[in-house]
Amino acid sequence: MAISVDTVYQRVLALANKEQRGYITPQEFNLLSNQAQMTIFESYFYAKNLRDRKEPIRSNEVDETDLSELIDAKLSSGQLSPFRRVATVTGGNVFPTTVTVDSVAYDVFHTGNVYFANEVAKKISINEAQRFIRSSRHFGVAGQNPVYTDNNADETDILLYAGSTAARTSGVTVELFRVPIPVNWTYVVVNGKALYNGSDTSGQDFELHRSEEDTLVNLILALAGVTIGKPDLTQFAGGMLNSETQIQNQ
Repeated sequence: MAISVDTVYQRVLALANKEQRGYITPQEFNLLSNQAQMTIFESYFYAKNLRDRKEPIRSNEVDETDLSELIDAKLSSGQLSPFRRVATVTGGNVFPTTVTVDSVAYDVFHTGNVYFANEVAKKISINEAQRFIRSSRHFGVAGQNPVYTDNNADETDILLYAGSTAARTSGVTVELFRVPIPVNWTYVVVNGKALYNGSDTSGQDFELHRSEEDTLVNLILALAGVTIGKPDLTQFAGGMLNSETQIQNQ
C-alpha cells in the first residue's frame, strides 16, 4: 500500500507552519520528497545487510517483532513494495539495466540473487571458477548446484555454471531492485493558493512501505529547514528522526 503524497504534504505544511517556521512550495516539496524517498529506499539495503550479519541463523518462526521480516517486506514484490523483479539475464551473462513500469523504464538500483532453473546460484571467485572448470566433478548433476562468478570481459557481468564446464547461455535469471518512481504532488491554483489535484494522472504517491510515513515527514522537514533557511525546523525534525532511530535500534 503506497503512502499518500497529499497526506504527507499536509502533515509537512502543518508542522512547518507551526510557530511560523515557514512555507514550503509544491515545487520544493516534490524535490525534497524525492530526495527523502531515495534516502529511505537506499537505507533498506544497509539495514538488511546489518540484520543479516547480526542474525545469520534465523528460525522459521516469524512474529510481529521480526525486524528482518519487515525489512524484507519493504523490498519484496507485491502491493507493499513493488521494487523487486526477477528478470532474464541476457545471453546468460548480461544483467538488465532498467525495469519497465507502465511503459516507462526505471534504472536498476541493485541486483540480488542469481538463479538457474529457479535454484539460487552460489557466487564464487574467478579463481574458484577456473578450478571448477578444470575439475568437472564439482558440477555434479546437470542443473544442480549452480555457481556463478563475475565476468571480466567487456560488456558482460557474470558467467554461470550448472552441471557443465561450459557457461550457461540461457535459463539464467536475476533478482533486480529498481529505483522508486518519482513522487509528484499535483495541484491547481485557486485564489492564489495551491490545492491538491488528485485527478491529475501525472500525480504519484510514495512507493515506500506505509511504516515510513513518519520518517518521510520528518526527513522532508529536516531538508526543508535547510532550503528555506530555518535551522530550528531542521533541529526539530532531526530530533524526531533521532528518536525514531533509537527506538528501531533497541
